[in-house]
Amino acid sequence: MFVAGQREMQQIDQYTIEKIGLPGVVLMENAGAKVVEEILASSPCQNPRVVVLSGGGNNGGDGFVIARRLFDLGFKPLLCLLVNPDRIKGDAKSHLDVYINRGFPIFHLEENTLVALQNELNQADIIIDAMLGTGVNGPVREPFKQVISMVNAYEGNKLVIAVDIPSGVSSDNGKVEGVAIKAVKTITFVFPKKGFFLDDGPKYVGEWKAVDISVPHSVAEDLGLLMPKLITEPLVKTSVPIRPQHGHKGTFGHALVLGGSRQFVGAPIFAAKAALHSGAGLVTLAVPENIYPMAAAQNPESLFLPLSDKDGHFSEKAIDEISPNLHQFDSVAIGPGMSRFVGGEEWIRSLITALENQSVVIDADALYLLRNELDMIRQYKGNVIFTPHPGEMARLLDKTVQEVEDNRIETATTFAKKYHVYLLLKGHRSVIATPDGDVYINPHGHDALGKGGSGDVLTGLITSFLAQGVSPLDALIAASYLHAKAAEQKAKSLSHYGVMPLDIIDGVREQLNQIT
Repeated sequence: MFVAGQREMQQIDQYTIEKIGLPGVVLMENAGAKVVEEILASSPCQNPRVVVLSGGGNNGGDGFVIARRLFDLGFKPLLCLLVNPDRIKGDAKSHLDVYINRGFPIFHLEENTLVALQNELNQADIIIDAMLGTGVNGPVREPFKQVISMVNAYEGNKLVIAVDIPSGVSSDNGKVEGVAIKAVKTITFVFPKKGFFLDDGPKYVGEWKAVDISVPHSVAEDLGLLMPKLITEPLVKTSVPIRPQHGHKGTFGHALVLGGSRQFVGAPIFAAKAALHSGAGLVTLAVPENIYPMAAAQNPESLFLPLSDKDGHFSEKAIDEISPNLHQFDSVAIGPGMSRFVGGEEWIRSLITALENQSVVIDADALYLLRNELDMIRQYKGNVIFTPHPGEMARLLDKTVQEVEDNRIETATTFAKKYHVYLLLKGHRSVIATPDGDVYINPHGHDALGKGGSGDVLTGLITSFLAQGVSPLDALIAASYLHAKAAEQKAKSLSHYGVMPLDIIDGVREQLNQIT
């Protein structure tokens, strides 16, 4: 499934109307009908009182259809028109005329007061937001600003359904300047919008659903639109490594996790455990000698390669010790718990040089140590995967975290193409970018992942799937989705507070059992 912005949806609508021949009034009718279906499916009571808040654009036109169809079903909705009807044009005007010709009532805000509107909202069970839609750019103006604030005051007490996108949320970047509707549900058309997954968007969208209004999804390809794709369960099913029943440990690859330091013992253990529990045939854990006894005691399933250390970190001698063994690994993870150390930049440069063409996952402080060696990464013969959180991404680019967060998709895409890496930019909605310019968005995950060690589990999953033979993109799609879904599910029984890295690993096994 694609994810669209304002410009893409305008092109899709225009193509559907002009080339396919479906008139805009028909698309608007279909949109309103689909929202009504969702209203009926999610109604909190048998005969709900529905208030439809409509603006003057196409989003308002959807609202006119919604109110009319509810009347036809025997309900008595209140259509609240928040603009002067003389401003309404085009397809929206056609549907307003039909509504008026049917003799249905309209609450005109211009002829009433906000207090009167407040009284109507007080009586509502369901509030429909059909005010502004995808065309919002900049701060919301009056009277919408006050009306939105009034609706948000009912948060948690009324079912608020946004039509296409919550009013006040940018469909392109998710930014909210001032106020925006906090929806319980958002019913969107054709494709979900970029703003659902970026910046402020996830705080306002609530549960979302993309519905069919007779616009073929193939239009996006017909127009040659380059849009992000959404990671869905069907996509993950095709991305998870195939596991033949006759396979043995050699069939499922040998992964190397290289990390750890005196200060950070747990990180490489979490990565190794995640790799083993997600199907890797063998996992070798290479750690500094000083933490080897602790690591081995906690992870007996792994093979171990203790390496020479200095001051609690890998020493220069460790490169000579591991280099002869590197050829035996199908994938390599570098960084979990490694921390920063004197000479670390030269050390990791020597390690990358010693590798052949294995797929390599770079995480945590390995990203910091390589921040000045990105040209070397570009020339590496194998596949390279970077998994930075926003702070690490900012450091790689010498930017602020805010600059990264303000342009997550563009930042990830540009970096992946420039340095020829696969990039997983972590965050509330992780973004995957490929060297070829493809972008995927993971719609899952929440605060249960906000704990040290969660990212190390993700690194282990990616490394495991690479060792089992899937492409870097498939490994990232499967790992990011399973990681996020596992945390979501575990939070239901353990609370959002109590999900630990080992719980996520256990949850991943449950997710794999469900989808394979």
